[in-house]
Amino acid sequence: MTDLADISVRPARADDAESIWPMLRGVIRGGESFAIDRGLTRDRALKMWLEAPRATYVTEHQGEVLGTYYINTNHPGGGAHVCNCGYIVAPQARGQGLARAMCLHSQAEARKLGYLAMQFNLVVTTNTAAVHLWQDMGFDTVGRLPRAFDHPRDGLVDALVMMKWLDGV
Repeated sequence: MTDLADISVRPARADDAESIWPMLRGVIRGGESFAIDRGLTRDRALKMWLEAPRATYVTEHQGEVLGTYYINTNHPGGGAHVCNCGYIVAPQARGQGLARAMCLHSQAEARKLGYLAMQFNLVVTTNTAAVHLWQDMGFDTVGRLPRAFDHPRDGLVDALVMMKWLDGV
């Protein structure tokens, strides 16, 4: 994949599970970026990714699913105007702008769903590519959680809370 113009983004379907699971499994088992039980079963992981969120999307190139993201209400009640998202890019598609494309798409979709802001609750500081991308996309670091993430290689590392108002995007 070299041209993002050839990428399509669409709502995920149940039959996407077979394409999504290898990406999810790699991220979950790797334990470096998501605060998810590394032993989570396939069925529970797919339910968490495909059924629990308000919306889940996949990115495709020539019929191959190369990425996925979800949008979820961050907190109910008085916080329901703020959403949260999670993104995964397949290993073979990393470093080509797909996460940026998904984040842009998710912001537009979040606005359509009535959200006013997007918040990332736990951006692991060792995930420098994500930290730089979110900063570049206008997300502000609104909090730092000291030693909040137990990284499999680096031990206890900080995590950031990052947020962006969606009115200007």
